[in-house]
Amino acid sequence: MTSLVDSFGRRLDYMRVSVTDRCDLRCIYCASNEMRPLTHNDILRYEEITRVVEAAATLGVTKIRLTGGEPLSRLYLSSLVRMLTAIHGIEEVSLTTNATRLAKFAAELKQAGLKRVNISLDSLQPEKFAQITGSDKLADVLAGIEAANNSGLVPVKINMVVINGVNDNEIPDFVRKTINDGWHVRFIEHMPFENSKTRGNGLVSSESIIKMIKAQFGDLVPHKPEIGNGPASYYRLENTKGTIGFISAVTDCFCEGCNRFRLTADGKLRPCLLDDEEIDIKTALRHGATTEELAEIIKSAAVAKQEKHHLSDGSMPAGRSMRQIGG
Repeated sequence: MTSLVDSFGRRLDYMRVSVTDRCDLRCIYCASNEMRPLTHNDILRYEEITRVVEAAATLGVTKIRLTGGEPLSRLYLSSLVRMLTAIHGIEEVSLTTNATRLAKFAAELKQAGLKRVNISLDSLQPEKFAQITGSDKLADVLAGIEAANNSGLVPVKINMVVINGVNDNEIPDFVRKTINDGWHVRFIEHMPFENSKTRGNGLVSSESIIKMIKAQFGDLVPHKPEIGNGPASYYRLENTKGTIGFISAVTDCFCEGCNRFRLTADGKLRPCLLDDEEIDIKTALRHGATTEELAEIIKSAAVAKQEKHHLSDGSMPAGRSMRQIGG
């Protein structure tokens, strides 16, 4: 059992690790083009990430998810996967990706020890995909999904950020994918980061999505996934292999059961995605801190974790974009 407990009694056993702030897409809800990318010296080396995860593992952290930016933008990611899966106590290393490069690397990542992937996909229409991402790489993403399934990186979860007036009319198309192709789709409420291009007007609530699905497809049956313990609520339609999940960060705060914290690519511990507070661990790393000393810094991040975010009060994180934090 983890000994990493925050001030509100929540046990933290899940760490999201951003390996880069770079991404080959420019999603409208994520980041502007004016961002200054981190330099080579800014970001943690793979050996440094491994040292932080080793310290976290001594405190009972068992699950690691690699994020970005786009993590596959960083070279030799499978080497990091091998390093992390070799750490005593780490039970699972997974990946969140936009999948534009996944077809090339899926088999290699699986061989390195990666367990599964979550894939960001906000449209099935080429023109709409380009509008949202600034890219024409939809075919590459679909190829990545197929490669992940074929390589055994399962269950492959498809994350769709639903944006009012942009892609909300595609919800039925994604639902049909759960019926016809066995996809595991998660509808995510748009989170209003200060520096996103959709700030303030993008929210489509999970409740309204559920009503829409029920009206068109029938009742949703609650479903408990075999793998994963994240914030999504899962359902399935009768007689289908796929599942439908809802992540309702804005309208239905799930902070009470939060078990995670983040390590940014430039070496900051971030107790909450939706709170700007960060704790520097890179400086200690680069000054020769022991594993025990790194563990104490991680404990201080746990203590700093707030009881809940304040999106419902209109308070939004303003310091950094999703790409810079690691979503």
